[in-house]
Amino acid sequence: MTSDVKQERKTVLIIEDEDNLLAPLTYNLEREGYRVVTATDGGEGLELAREESPSLVILDIMLPTMDGIQVCRVLRSESGVPILMLTAKGEELDKVLGLEMGADDYMTKPFSMRELLARVKAMLRRTELSPASTDGNAGGVITSGDLSIDVEARKVSLGGVPVKLKPKEFELLTLFAGHPGKAFTRDDILDKIWGGKDNIDRRTVDVHVRWIRQKLGEGDGAPRRIITIRGHGYRFEG
Repeated sequence: MTSDVKQERKTVLIIEDEDNLLAPLTYNLEREGYRVVTATDGGEGLELAREESPSLVILDIMLPTMDGIQVCRVLRSESGVPILMLTAKGEELDKVLGLEMGADDYMTKPFSMRELLARVKAMLRRTELSPASTDGNAGGVITSGDLSIDVEARKVSLGGVPVKLKPKEFELLTLFAGHPGKAFTRDDILDKIWGGKDNIDRRTVDVHVRWIRQKLGEGDGAPRRIITIRGHGYRFEG
């Protein structure tokens, strides 16, 4: 049974140097109806990303010529394309670095092909329907004091000064600001922003909230828009 994405022929770029993984990834994604382009080293993958403008990138960390962390950093500086990173078991530091560089999600090898296909579909769906658009804010501007979020343009400013957020940071802030006063559990957030909580550490939410606070100038002791609810999650104070 093929996915309904088949008709859209979205392009997925796979940057992976292990043939025993690259081949089944390509086969299964093409079977689901995606157009697949591949690269076996980081430099080639970066050039392909620029040429093909893919809808999603599957990026291994351990690559020749240019590792996945470097590729992710450059890609994120040039594009908002969703990036799914592949890490080896136990590479906790690499996972954190990948997220810091702007990766949207990660999977640890070995993984289920069915789960990977579900992650890809969810990431592409979120690209089309961000939390803001599903909550009726698409095309509008969310304001809270001197904070302004242009949903359609995906731009944030604070006191008229642009704030540069990574894709997941933007989606998370938009989710919070679009529902002032609403308490979200970490599982709620993982479901809405990451497409589910399976194999995603709940600390991922905390890390992204910390990054948002830092970029909004909400350091230790400063008033905060995103309030921590101990033992529960977070709430946005508009």
